[in-house]
Amino acid sequence: MGAASATTYDELRNAITDRYGTLPRQLQRVAEIALERPSDLALKTVAALAEEVGVQPSTLVRFANTMGFRGFSAMQQLFRSHLVERSLPYRERLARMRVGRADGGMRPEDILRRFATESLQSLEHLPDALSPATLNTAVRLLASAKRIDVLAYRRSFPVACYIAYALNQFEMDAQLLNGVGGMNREYAARLSRKDALVVISFRNYAPEAVEIAAASHARGVPVIAITDGPLSPLRPHARVCLEIGDDGRRPFRSLVEPLCLAQALVVSVGQRISDRTHATRPSH
Repeated sequence: MGAASATTYDELRNAITDRYGTLPRQLQRVAEIALERPSDLALKTVAALAEEVGVQPSTLVRFANTMGFRGFSAMQQLFRSHLVERSLPYRERLARMRVGRADGGMRPEDILRRFATESLQSLEHLPDALSPATLNTAVRLLASAKRIDVLAYRRSFPVACYIAYALNQFEMDAQLLNGVGGMNREYAARLSRKDALVVISFRNYAPEAVEIAAASHARGVPVIAITDGPLSPLRPHARVCLEIGDDGRRPFRSLVEPLCLAQALVVSVGQRISDRTHATRPSH
């Protein structure tokens, strides 16, 4: 066996994240499932998981041994305890819908129903995916920032647009880095320790977003990242990393979760600024 086994889910999650880069590729695939879909590890059998991941059942046992457990069942117990603590029955209640015509095609209304169902399923998990302390730190950093740049590419871009727009409605100095003229690096380079950078990126991660986050972090700029999980390349460069999870089985990532998180962040920042204004207003 490897090092001493973790005694809590959080310890195990951190251990998997720390050791991910040193694991063989097959064990990395198991680690990705463990980090991104912990409920699957909690509820599925070794045979079902092995088939889904595309490995032999013995690989799952070897992964558990590598993490310091005597067997897969001992490791699975931590995932089950975590699931009970989070009280997440929805995944089991909502059966995955199998819709479509006999020829395998899907009608537009079927596609809409599937996206709506999957988005509802994800939203049920979202509040539990983010700790209150992490959210509060992100709100505090944004509310105290002198200037805020918001950065995203490709499918994440609408989330950045909303954040920049909404922060400006609170009369904050927020700018969307929209890539016009290829000047995102130069604009972000103006940020200082008194400012903040919000960067949104999911798998497959935008390389320029990671590079700008890394450069900003190196200069001491607070970076708030909205991303999918602990294996995101944004994580090492973020003062605060808001990880909303990613179910890799879905071909199209829903924007419902990051937009919901974006709205919660912006409204919380606005409330904090309003409270601060009222607290400093002289009484009559």
